[in-house]
Amino acid sequence: MIDLRSDTVTKPTAAMLKAMMKADVGDDVYKEDPSLNRLEKKAAALFGKDRALFFLSGTMANQAAVKLQTQPGDQLICDKWAHVYNFEGGGLAFNSGISCRLVDGHRGMIGLDQVKAAVNDPKDIHSAPTRIVSLENTTNKGGGACYDLREIEEISAFCHRQNLAIHLDGARLFNALVAKNESPEVYGRCFDTVSICLSKGLGCPVGTLLLFDEHLYQKALRIRKLLGGAMRQAGYLAAAGSYALDHHIERLAEDHKKAKALGETLSGMPEVSRVEPVETNIVIFGLKESRREKQFLEKLAQKDILISSMGEGKLRMVTHLDYSDTDHQKLMEILKSMKI
Repeated sequence: MIDLRSDTVTKPTAAMLKAMMKADVGDDVYKEDPSLNRLEKKAAALFGKDRALFFLSGTMANQAAVKLQTQPGDQLICDKWAHVYNFEGGGLAFNSGISCRLVDGHRGMIGLDQVKAAVNDPKDIHSAPTRIVSLENTTNKGGGACYDLREIEEISAFCHRQNLAIHLDGARLFNALVAKNESPEVYGRCFDTVSICLSKGLGCPVGTLLLFDEHLYQKALRIRKLLGGAMRQAGYLAAAGSYALDHHIERLAEDHKKAKALGETLSGMPEVSRVEPVETNIVIFGLKESRREKQFLEKLAQKDILISSMGEGKLRMVTHLDYSDTDHQKLMEILKSMKI
């Protein structure tokens, strides 16, 4: 089976499993798990933040970040395709009691002028007070698009001048860092909170880290507890995260190379109407006849190849750690000869 539905389908490598089984563990509720403590310190130092806190999922980390920096009745600004709004079960309303101002950005990315225009007048009692801006890098529904760092820096500077919090949903941030040859410390300076997912391109079985500065730490612990995320011997999972940070970042470039090759092959297929620009490990494309989408997916499935339909005529492939060179060559040959 070649599974390109998402980079979340990856399984730990043999070396990662070995590191997990050798982990030194303790009770994290007492902050006595050495492996987890090491991972959190490692990640915080990487981004130049005071603290990192391990969460079981990216959704939980994002929800905690927003709750950490808002009060019920506040408003969050994000792109209309943002994961925090579209794919987290309405958690912003349920967990934090806030509303969202959705911005029609470009491939999931919003600009400084759009942020400025979306901020409500704090003196207007009829409008929800704008409190936080959330960006996503890379963008999921935007096809793995990467923000221009200068745009991020300008939005960050504006937010801090306006006393607005700014959060980064960095589920695939390491893909952006590798693709753009950027430094994690820059992102640590730009954002008040940063979530980084370990279970996507980095290949861990479970886990996301939320990064922030010291003044938010005790409140973050409390919110994680409220969300049900207090853990015991989580060091086995943390060991996977540490291994990934040491060994699986640079190899993301291999996923990007394969994704670009898939994009080029799809562009040459007569049935394909468009392929969105491929910057990282996500390939989004559409068919000239959208009614044939089901047939296209079924034909691939018959050859043990799984990809995703995102609706609105968008199909998606995501390359990852478990998509081997052999898999890649096989899929390229199938696509070149495929007819629907």
